[in-house]
This record gives sequence, structure tokens and C-alpha cells, in this order.
Amino acid sequence: MIRVDKITKYYGRICALDSVSFSLNEGERVGLLGPNGAGKSTMMRILTGYMPASYGSAWVGQYEIHENPIEAKKLVGYLPERVPLYEEMSVKSFLAFVAEVKGIKRREINSKVAEVVEKCGLVSVYRRVIRSLSKGYRQRLGLAQAILGSPPVIILDEPTVGLDPQQVVEIREMIKDFGENHTVLLSTHILSEVAYLCSRVIILNEGKVVGDILVKGGETPKEIEDVFLKAIRAGLENLEKGA
Repeated sequence: MIRVDKITKYYGRICALDSVSFSLNEGERVGLLGPNGAGKSTMMRILTGYMPASYGSAWVGQYEIHENPIEAKKLVGYLPERVPLYEEMSVKSFLAFVAEVKGIKRREINSKVAEVVEKCGLVSVYRRVIRSLSKGYRQRLGLAQAILGSPPVIILDEPTVGLDPQQVVEIREMIKDFGENHTVLLSTHILSEVAYLCSRVIILNEGKVVGDILVKGGETPKEIEDVFLKAIRAGLENLEKGA
């Protein structure tokens, strides 16, 4: 469902991504793991068409994101790290607006909105103004807009950042449920999140892929931490040798 081929991104003279390549099969839940500044958010912004790559290609389904951006974006639900919400709107009006923007047929909007409201636990705040919502409910609303219309690919950038422990558990359960019907790419630096949610981990460091590892199930965060640190060290050694 996702294929990335030698994606490179420069911000001025700074190389944020350096010839990154990977692919995701239909139905996979893949974690994009790495330290701060590794290039995770940049990669996700390119895949969602938010910004162009400097070089390289990326496909969502059969569509190359730079050549066919509209068709590719129709296949993706995206939750950025900072949830983009219109605070003066109600939950109901915001989701109806998103449904219309996504091209959902008018006669289906109410039923599609009701479906994500139920899935994301928003029934009790359905008619409230967004500015009055807690951080947890805003995150739920962000997830609801991402899955509205049931796009085959869901891309989530740090979906539990800033939440309290109970909210983290609730959001993780929702993401796990989504993974049964969608291909999920999840950016995080929380190892327990990877252990719980993902079947595979792609590790980025200094803008390069330094590991691509299957999570067999049953691994503890400590085991994933060991693999992560080993991949980071090996990647740095290779970079130093290349220099």
C-alpha cells in the first residue's frame, strides 16, 4: 500500500532524509521509530502530500504522491502531531465539514460521521464546541477525522503525545482496532507503543533507515529497546565509515 523509493529531503543545506526506501503491505501495522530529529515527521509529511521531497518517489496504492497528489491523498487518513481543529466549530459540524471535503456523498455524511463518533468514543461530546474539549477528546477527534470515509491507509504522527496514562491506553486500543481494517504507519518514540501496536518497525536515524525489524509478538519494550539501540549504533558506525 505504501512504497518509498530513495526519498531525499533537504531544508536548505540540511539533509533531513537521505535516500530512504521502504514499503508497507496491505494490512500491516508498522512503527516508524527514531530519536528526535531522525526524519520521522518529514517522511510522513511527504507521504501525505503536505510537502514535496527534494528527490525520489513515493506511492500510496498505485499513485505516486507527487504526480497524482489528489488520488493518493484520497487513500490516506492523516493525524499530524499537532491536531488541526477549527476550535469555533462543534464536533458534529467539524466532522460533517471533513466528510464533505473528503467527497463523501451528502446522503451518507450523517451515517459516516455517526460511525466514527461511535468508534472514537465521542458520543458524549458530539454537540460540544471543540475549544471546550480536553486534550484526550481532541486527540479522539483527530483520529475520527483521520478514519472518516474509511481510507485504506492511516498515517499517525505521535498520536499519544501529551496524553495522561488513561488516555494513552484508550487511544492505543482505538489504533489497534483500526489496524484490523487499515494499513497503519505510526510514528512514535515510545517503545511500549511499538511493542503493543506494531507488527514491524522501521528505524530512522540521521535521515537514514538503520533497521527494518519484524515484531513477532510478545516482545517487551526492553527487548525492542535493545534492538533499537543496536540499530542506531550500527547506523552511526556505518555513517562514520562512509564519511
